[in-house]
Parts: sequence; structure tokens; C-alpha cells
Amino acid sequence: MQLPPETLARLATVGWSDAITLPEDARAEHVPARVIIQHRNGYVVHDGAQEFTVQPAARFLRRSLDPVERPAVGDFVLLKPGKPATIEIVLPRHATLSRAAAGERYQRQLIATNVDSVLVLMGLDGDFNPRRLERYLALIQSSGAQCVVVLTKADQHEDLDALLEDVLDVLPPDIVVHAVNAKDPASVAVLHPYLGPGRTAVVVGSSGVGKSTLTNTLLGVERQATKAVREHDSRGRHTTTFRALIALPQGGCLIDTPGMRELKLTGEEDLEAGQFADIDALAMQCRFGDCAHQTEPGCAVRAALESGELDPERWASYQKLRDELQAQASSLEAQLKRKGEAKVANKALGKRLNEKYGQR
Repeated sequence: MQLPPETLARLATVGWSDAITLPEDARAEHVPARVIIQHRNGYVVHDGAQEFTVQPAARFLRRSLDPVERPAVGDFVLLKPGKPATIEIVLPRHATLSRAAAGERYQRQLIATNVDSVLVLMGLDGDFNPRRLERYLALIQSSGAQCVVVLTKADQHEDLDALLEDVLDVLPPDIVVHAVNAKDPASVAVLHPYLGPGRTAVVVGSSGVGKSTLTNTLLGVERQATKAVREHDSRGRHTTTFRALIALPQGGCLIDTPGMRELKLTGEEDLEAGQFADIDALAMQCRFGDCAHQTEPGCAVRAALESGELDPERWASYQKLRDELQAQASSLEAQLKRKGEAKVANKALGKRLNEKYGQR
């Protein structure tokens, strides 16, 4: 199945690109669209000409289904026409930003799919937190998307150069940092290269950091609701209550998200491959391969801490993330094992029923 040129041109306004391919089971009756809003009782999609409400196919509603396999904001989907139309197929994703859902039960939660860039917003009015930034980086590095750090409210900070040095100390050299005034169109113009035709970016950050303000400025209209932060602690209140994909005048798409107060690792991150690569390099220099970096002789990590080469707060952050990552990885492994055992048990039960009652 190939889409006609006029359909491709229409879908390009919601981020369709030549890299997207249709599956073999796609049929001529299927209507391609992109999920722009996800509600508890349905989805809103856009086909490049209009947006409308649709329902997921019954298989997406099974309680046993991994939430990651359900449609999410950013997904390109194929619809079966009807009243309402039904999401029949979710097209392959090229990048997925996710986190572990809140609560004790392990479950992954999709934040956005098919994103080229993740804009991590942090306010310079008291919101900036290097440790939280490290956590964002860990999640983004396993997503397949480019990470861009955006420091908002730059007009409210007196010593911007000194703060930028602190930020760069936390970041790997390949991460780009922009300091902007989210209310000023000229200031946010530095973000336009991430929002060109065929590109999609997702905005993440705490409540009150300026995500909706930035979205409105990029749009050129007041579409997203905004609120002022509390003066005594610079904390914001949720103004965006659901994820929404918005087409921009720059030609690309932006996914605005609610403020995230909890950023749990999924268990699939690789800390040593990103912002903690220097700590991994130090550990490789330890005398013993199984060094716990406590009291062992010849420990390069302890030596770096004592000399001031390694920041104690950064080391503590690495240990905390490492321990959480190991715990989440164990939860993920246990979950996969339970699913495998259940599948084997169901298969064995089906075989016994067939033997007793015959194939139906």
C-alpha cells in the first residue's frame, strides 16, 4: 500500500516523513493519522486536515497488554473508518521517551513517541537542579532522541555565565544548552532548528518552568493556559493536565506535557554511556576490578573524591541512580519472567483442553 502524494503532503503538517513505512497488513480502507491527545476514554488524532476523536481497537484495551504497546501521543496510526473511527494499527516508532510509572508495581509509562528532540526546561528562578537534570539525561539517553537543555527565565538571573558553567559541568559535551526568555519570540528563535518541517520535539520539565509559555510563544498565540509560580519557592502548579501535540508555524510539531514531579528510571538506561562516563573511566583505573569504592586500596574513585576532581554530590547522585537502576532492572526481569511463565502455563492448559475435548 502506498499513500497518494496529496495524502503525504497533508500528513507532513503533523510530522510525517519519508522514513515512515506502512506495514504489509495495511489496507486501502485504512486512514493514516497521528495521535495528538490521549484521554482515558479515547484519543484525538489529526490527519493533516482536521482533528477528530477515535477509539482504540478492542485488543488495545486488554488489561494484560503492556501499556507501551497501546497508542500514545506522537504515534502514527492507521484508522478503520467508522463512527467513531477505530485505531487498528500503530506504526513502528523511531524514538520513545518513557519513565517508570509511579507506585510500587513496575510498569513503564510512555511520555511521547516519534520525537526527534527532547527539550528539558529548567527555570533560572530557583527551579534549576543539577541532580534532577542528571535524571532527565538518563531517561533521554535511552530514548533515541536528541537532548536539548533549555534554561528559561534567563532575564531573571544576574550571573548567567556562572550558572551556565555549573550546567556544563553536569552535561556530556554533546548536549546543547540554550538560555532563553520564554516570553520573547526573538529569544526562543534559537529553538527553531529543532522544530522544522518533519521534526517533532517534546517539552519536559517541572510545573511552572515555562513549558506552556514557550509553546504559546512558538505558536504566536495564547493557546496553552499559564499560571505564575509561587514566590517563596518558585514552584508551579499544573496548568497543562494532559499531553498534547501541536503543529507549529515553523513546520514542525511540539508535544507539551504536564509537569513531572517523579522521574523513575525504567531499568533500561545506561549511566556509563552518558553523563557519568567520567566516573566509569575512573572506576576502570581502580586496582581491583570488583572495587566497591569504599576502603579498597588503589581506588581511583576515592582518590578523585579526596583530590576534588570528582564532586561528592555528583558521586552521590550517581550511586543513587545506579541503585535505582539495578532495582528497576530486577523488577523488569521479574515481570518478564512472570509473563513468560504465564504464557507457558496458558499454552499447556490449551494443550490439555485440546487433548480432552478435541480441537475447536
